[in-house]
Amino acid sequence: MGDSIEKEWQNVNKLEQGIKSLEQNIQSLSNDSLESEDDPELNELIAENTKLKHRLAVLNKAIANERQQSSKPLDLDSIDAPISIIDHLTKIFNVAIATAFPELPSPPEAAVVAGANAKFNDYQCNSSMQLAALLKPIYAAKGAKPPPPRDIALKIIENLPQTPLIERIDVSGPGFINIFLSKAYPEKILNSFLLNGVQPPKHPKKRVVVDFSSPNIAKQMHVGHLRSTIIGESISRLLEFFGYDVLRLNHVGDWGTQFGMLIAHLEDKFPNFAKVSPPISDLQSFYKESKARFDSDEEFKKRAYNRVVKLQGGDPTTVKAWTLICDVSRKEFQKVYDQLDITLIERGESFYQSRMESIVKELTDSGMLEDDDGRKIMWGVVDHSENDIPLTVVKSDGGFTYDTSDMATIKNRLEEEKADWVIYVTDAGQSTHFKTIFQCAERVGIIKPGVHRIDHVGFGVVLGEDGKKFKTRSGDTVKLSELLDEGLTRAMDKLKEKERDKVLTPEELKQAQESVAFGCVKYADLSHNRTNEYVFSFDRMLEDKGNTAVYLLYAFARIKSIARNCGGEYANNIKEVARKNPIKLEHEKEFKLAKMLIKFPDVMERVTKDLCLHYLCEFVYDVCTTFTEFYDSCYCIEKNKAGEIVKINASRVLLAECTAQLLAKCFYILGLKPVSKI
Repeated sequence: MGDSIEKEWQNVNKLEQGIKSLEQNIQSLSNDSLESEDDPELNELIAENTKLKHRLAVLNKAIANERQQSSKPLDLDSIDAPISIIDHLTKIFNVAIATAFPELPSPPEAAVVAGANAKFNDYQCNSSMQLAALLKPIYAAKGAKPPPPRDIALKIIENLPQTPLIERIDVSGPGFINIFLSKAYPEKILNSFLLNGVQPPKHPKKRVVVDFSSPNIAKQMHVGHLRSTIIGESISRLLEFFGYDVLRLNHVGDWGTQFGMLIAHLEDKFPNFAKVSPPISDLQSFYKESKARFDSDEEFKKRAYNRVVKLQGGDPTTVKAWTLICDVSRKEFQKVYDQLDITLIERGESFYQSRMESIVKELTDSGMLEDDDGRKIMWGVVDHSENDIPLTVVKSDGGFTYDTSDMATIKNRLEEEKADWVIYVTDAGQSTHFKTIFQCAERVGIIKPGVHRIDHVGFGVVLGEDGKKFKTRSGDTVKLSELLDEGLTRAMDKLKEKERDKVLTPEELKQAQESVAFGCVKYADLSHNRTNEYVFSFDRMLEDKGNTAVYLLYAFARIKSIARNCGGEYANNIKEVARKNPIKLEHEKEFKLAKMLIKFPDVMERVTKDLCLHYLCEFVYDVCTTFTEFYDSCYCIEKNKAGEIVKINASRVLLAECTAQLLAKCFYILGLKPVSKI
């Protein structure tokens, strides 16, 4: 049932209770008043009661129309994109429950889940026991015995709308409804994948801003930026797959006091910097030198603060120095982004400086700011507790803070960029900060509940194999560029260990090396629940067994080789083969693989809802292991003793190719680059 109707349905019971209460009050007033028709209070109640009855009639009509629409049989020919099976089954079971038990004013949503064992069911509806508990007091009020859960289950089945997705239904145990899928839908949708490409479930278009990576200028990207960069890129790819308009923003730290000390140090070390580009490629060392001077030299510190003032005032020479430092950093960042295939638009803190002034004025004019020992603060909730933390919008010296910047940022994204949905990908340690930002933005009217979706996608820290925060042996933060270089070295060692250098061309070997090196780093991150910590281990990442990128990439290459080995149209024009020989699911392992593949929309819907990529990782691993079962039992190509092809089972080859296409789409979302030979 539609979301809006579902919400209104929940109000039906309240309306009926309100009408009943009003009618009791009307009757009471009528009995007490001799001239009831002239009683203002009574007339007001009668008018209110009339309005409620009208609203109830409108709601019931809308619900009846929705039921009627939902009860219409699903036309298989009209399906032009994959659908969520869970959503479809939930919808028709909602209709069946509402039809079977009209005495329930607002029945709960049907509890439909995927089955754990294909021998017993493909999906299961577990609503009967819950409905039995809800019906018990209704029947008791009538002096009747309530039906047992099993009878409730049978009655639900009797009222279930027809659908080509279901082959048969039975009831087991106390009232579990077992659902078995037909072959018609998977055959149609998998053929559609081959002819039209892998399509997403239909969604209304949205404007989404994804804020991720966000390193600081003049500092090296380190392993702490790895998770934000990888997770943010995959979320962006996922939402773009759904057809959303995605703006990928890199909110870099390119403003603040540290730039005063960097500029002052640059002036001292390279006084001719405005004319001759200085050799400061190692910005990390340059930053450490300037920070040491800032902490120990009062005269230097004063000059650094002066350069901050000049920068904020737009002094050309100071801005030139700032631009030079930022450009050096950007080049270093871009090397990492190119290796990991990351696409971002830089929009640093400097972009929001004028907007920070505007948001402070807006918050001041609206009376949202409070004085606190010279600071100006804002609470996220009016009735705050001692555990709540306010935003510091203006410091005691009149300066702005990260809180000010983040308020200006969210206002820009919702009001200027017209975003429907904003996603911040940062470590979980910032969850309290973003919770307060969101509360304050909602309080001032920037975030509109029901209109905007705002998510903080938090993640745990990366640990070393010793179980402690990932560091170098000397205790320094691990540089991301060095980590990726080590990945390339280890990947090549792994490929040579398997003697792939003897069968692959130099170009193929290089492609395989990069695919394995960067793929294993990304997949190791995404395959863990992002809210948890995880241990970074190249040895584990590069294993070719279990749920690893290496296993998946090898599996994909093997699947892709099937059509290639067939030759002819199979290798060069698989669409033409699909037009002539649509997939037919005859063997049980074919059907099992097909049922796994059509879970794709449900998995995508779940990832979109929770923004947890490990569900997609689990899915691709399950697809690969299920494919192995199919491949071991069902011959795609039959050869004679001389190794010559004597028969090609077209439907099975197409099923394999469909598996490869679906995996390729999932791999793209996860940032993996599969290769045909590895």
